[in-house]
Amino acid sequence: MLARMAEIGKLNKLVVLRLATPGLYLDGGELGEILLPRRYTALKIDPGEQVDVFVYRDSEDRLVATTETPLATVGEFACLKVLSVNPQVGAFLDWGLSKDLLLPFREQDTPVRPGERVVVYIYLDLKSERIVATTRLKRHLNRTQPTYRVGQAVGLTILGRTPLGYNAIVEGAHLGLLFQNDSSARLETGQKVKGFVRAVRPGGKIDLSLDASGYKRVASLTDQIVQELEVNGGRLEFDDDSSPEAIRTRFGVSKKAFKQAIGALYKARRIEFLRPGIQMIEKSR
Repeated sequence: MLARMAEIGKLNKLVVLRLATPGLYLDGGELGEILLPRRYTALKIDPGEQVDVFVYRDSEDRLVATTETPLATVGEFACLKVLSVNPQVGAFLDWGLSKDLLLPFREQDTPVRPGERVVVYIYLDLKSERIVATTRLKRHLNRTQPTYRVGQAVGLTILGRTPLGYNAIVEGAHLGLLFQNDSSARLETGQKVKGFVRAVRPGGKIDLSLDASGYKRVASLTDQIVQELEVNGGRLEFDDDSSPEAIRTRFGVSKKAFKQAIGALYKARRIEFLRPGIQMIEKSR
């Protein structure tokens, strides 16, 4: 039975063929034997066993494997830190491996600087079979008409601020706009947040919100707050004076939504305000 061909730039589960002084040689299928250097083989592994590895080409164009896990793989978007800039080739990014990721000059929308964090798409250069990054993101976004439902929860990666709000990548595939009035807290480039689809317009444009709309949002959030109260002995150090950032970190919603939810709980006589914080009211009271 032929082994499945290893994928460059992806996580693979490969069979150990043999042990040698440099390390383990793995079965890469049509790509041939792939070396897993000895420094990545602390545990004793025998031929015939499988190992989880990431496959790439080293600086000498040799296929090698590592048990290190990158922050993102080929075909994914990620926010990575610029480590250095080589005036001959481009910038090098920290993506969680010993070998840094190249962001060539030709793939930079605008020049990047060391210490900066940039959102990139990671792809395999078909000519060199080297893994590279690009900040020219639009060409790698999905251009088919989105099929998201209004109100559907989606994962967002924040790209940057615009006069209207924030551009964001939706589910690692489509481009959407999160309107400014739906975000009272400042968002950072590369930040991953949960959002909701407000509308899908002709041409594939997606309007986004950080909160579900209407009563459904308040109802689900009130349940979450009650659960948090029960876990914390009936008291929380959060109320309508808490900062938008603290509320977003703890509950994943805007301050406006949080105030609506605790207002509904107060009207239902399920909580009282302590200033600061809120406390659950016992049913017998």
